[in-house]
Amino acid sequence: MEYVQFHKIPEKYMASLQRVHENVFGEPLSPSKLQDRPQFLALLAIEHEQVVAFKFGYEVEQGIFYSWLGGVDPTYRRQGIAIQLMNMQHSILTSLGYEAVRTYSRNERKEMLIVNLKSGFDIVDTFTDHKGRHKIVLEKCLKKVES
Repeated sequence: MEYVQFHKIPEKYMASLQRVHENVFGEPLSPSKLQDRPQFLALLAIEHEQVVAFKFGYEVEQGIFYSWLGGVDPTYRRQGIAIQLMNMQHSILTSLGYEAVRTYSRNERKEMLIVNLKSGFDIVDTFTDHKGRHKIVLEKCLKKVES
């Protein structure tokens, strides 16, 4: 397994990325959703030149990075890939000077909610989105606290 980062996803990975996204979310990924995101960061898990997992994010405000979208192909789950991508993302963000990473989750996605909580995220807010879905806002501080 190879883990790679991009600021723009190479065309050679788009078809397999589309398959993973559709397997995870039940709908195709619109390439236009990946455009015009400030400081966009894409992390991909690649096996045999095919995307098997992904994690996308972008800057939402100075010092705050939004971990936006991610998923693991169902046949590759329970192998620690999501955690590996999360740790890689947080390491990159820390090296770039980000203070915090923010993500949203939903109660229906309990596995991801639990992974975030176990990885040091705190629940900081909730809201109802424009589609009427209840969202949970989680944040993790990336800066080490000076003692």
